[in-house]
Order: sequence, then structure tokens, then C-alpha cells
Amino acid sequence: MSLSVIDLGVLGAAALAAGAVNALAGGGTLITFPALTAVGVPALNANITNTVALSPGYVGGTLAQRADLTGQRARVRAVAIPAIVGGLVGGALLLVVGAATFRALVPWLILLATALLAIDPIAKRWVRVRVSHPRAHGSLALTGLVAFVGSVYGGFFGAGLGIILLALYSLVVPDTLLRINALKQATSFAANVAAALFFVFSGQVVWEAAIVMAVGALVGGTLAGRIVRFINPTALRAVVVVIGLVVAIVYFVT
Repeated sequence: MSLSVIDLGVLGAAALAAGAVNALAGGGTLITFPALTAVGVPALNANITNTVALSPGYVGGTLAQRADLTGQRARVRAVAIPAIVGGLVGGALLLVVGAATFRALVPWLILLATALLAIDPIAKRWVRVRVSHPRAHGSLALTGLVAFVGSVYGGFFGAGLGIILLALYSLVVPDTLLRINALKQATSFAANVAAALFFVFSGQVVWEAAIVMAVGALVGGTLAGRIVRFINPTALRAVVVVIGLVVAIVYFVT
């Protein structure tokens, strides 16, 4: 399909906002995915294009937390392959269900992502309490299983994956919140990049949109570091939650 200069401008602005939102509060997909469908990209192609466009952002997030991965080599090894395989399985599952079924699932997926974003502060408080009383030992096999399950969802849709992984890892990884968060970030990186590389060869990516959005998201994430002290993450999260609810309603009625 062909997008106009105005369409690309809209997508670039949406990706810039999403990059900043992801860096500050999370939930950027709730901005970019609706923007893609608003300019006429079918839902399936929009989801695939969105995954490809936003995947570079996970590189920066993982590198920023690499210090907290120190001493977790065994865990990283345990989750790497399951995360990659899970991302590929999720991506393949998306193509298997097809455009019509995915379009029917879209409002429910957006509602799920919105709910996850809304409960993020509660989930993090629960995780803090949980990790303050860890078990003596953790199971690498169970950690890998959690990575696989979460990554399947990540490859299929992905919005809210970080919240899911953080909560599940807190149940099986006996460590601090910062180190669990770093492991979550590495898992998200592996799953999303694997899915994105799979989609590159699917023939479903709207490349002009993906390129513009990738640049916008990277710029937005960079700018977020400069304005973070002026932004209230709680208020920003509330705005994104409202956007997600409105978008879900629109998809339900159209």
C-alpha cells in the first residue's frame, strides 16, 4: 500500500510520542498501533509493522540496564533461547490466525494492554513485596518456561509484555527488583527482535511506515531523557490508559 506524506507525518509523530511514553511510563503501542490503522493500514499489517518499527528501542533499554545483568549469566542463558523461540512462535501464530481473526481480537488485546498498564503501579508494589521475601533458590528451567510463555504473547501482540514478565519472574527468580527488571528487559529484547526479524520476511511489513516510525521512536526515547524531570509518569500513564480505553471502544463499535 502507498502512504501519503501526511500519513507518514502522522505516523512519525505518533512514534515520537510512543518512544517518549515508553521511556517515561510505558504503553507506547497504544499510540502507534491505532495511528497505523487510522491511516488505512490493515490491523494485521499494522501489528507487524509496529513490532518491526519499535524493536530497536529494546536495544537501548537493555544496554541501559546491562549493569544489573552482571552475575546473571546463567539466567540470561536460560531465558535467551526460550525468549527467541517464544517470539518466533508468537509471530508465526499471528500469521496463522490471519487478518480477520486478528481484527476481531484487536479490541480485546487493546483492553488487555490498557488494563496491564493501569495496574502497573499496583503490580510493581506487589513485586517489591514479593522480592523482599525471596525463596532461597530459583529454578532456571522454570525461569526459561516463564520467558517462553511471555515471549509467545510478545511475538503475537506484545503491549504489556514487560508487566507480565516482571510479575511472573518475581515468582520464580529470587533476586532484587532491579535485577529482575533487567532480566525482563533482556527477555523482551530477545522476543521482540526475534519476532521482528521473522516479520521482515513475512511480506506483511509496510516498510515506509516502519522506517519513519523507527526514527520517530528513537528520537522520542532520546528526548524523554531530557524532559523526564518535568513529566509526572503517573499522570502520563493515566492519559495513555484513557487513550487505550477510547481506542478499544472505537474498535468494538467499528
